[in-house]
Amino acid sequence: MTMDETAAGRASQPLIVIRDLVREYEIGGQIIRALDGVNLQISRGEFVAIMGPSGSGKSTMMNMIGCLDTPTSGQYVIDGFNVDNLSEDQLAALRNEKIGFVFQNFNLLPKTTALENVELPMMYAGVPGRVRRQRAMEALERVGLADRMHNRPNELSGGQQQRVSIARALVNNPVLILADEPTGALDSRTTEDILKLFEELHQQGNTIVIVTHEDEVGRHAKRIVRFRDGKVELDTTSHEEAGVLGRVH
Repeated sequence: MTMDETAAGRASQPLIVIRDLVREYEIGGQIIRALDGVNLQISRGEFVAIMGPSGSGKSTMMNMIGCLDTPTSGQYVIDGFNVDNLSEDQLAALRNEKIGFVFQNFNLLPKTTALENVELPMMYAGVPGRVRRQRAMEALERVGLADRMHNRPNELSGGQQQRVSIARALVNNPVLILADEPTGALDSRTTEDILKLFEELHQQGNTIVIVTHEDEVGRHAKRIVRFRDGKVELDTTSHEEAGVLGRVH
């Protein structure tokens, strides 16, 4: 099989496949089952919100999708790669190549500029300096920060800092953007601006998964997967869920 045929095969498959996934933790001599036999598929180009109350399993699911943790049993495949038996170094390389992370508190290096923060994932990937700089500039332009790339985080608003982190997530051209409560530290107006940016990125073909407990954030996604007690309670489009909620109220 040629490389083109391999790439075409991956493109025709779901980006994420999760089968019978279980994650257990031992706490105080007790076994806690945070995920209980989860089955889930996410296609390329989808915009998905993973939701649920505290303790529902959504954060554990985010760690699994982001290759920050591994399952106790079951299977997780991303872009054709089965992550179950990968070493820590292999998981780190997979995260850097395949997944762009956006966090609630931005996770920017305080003493470096926006441009240097966006360059960071490419340094780990071994991208040459001149190429790094050009790609970082293009990513910041893409999120509307062409005029702030030489500012440090403390010289930027919360919304601008989150835009820097989104540019950083985009810069390695990942197959997935994974956002953990990305508007949790922002006011309502800035939240809307950031969610519109995610919608634009989705329209450009990016696959986006947002983990959130906020209904207003989740409704910006095209699909909502709700967790409860470590299981998928509901998997529906945001439009269908809005209709259900409207009938309830």
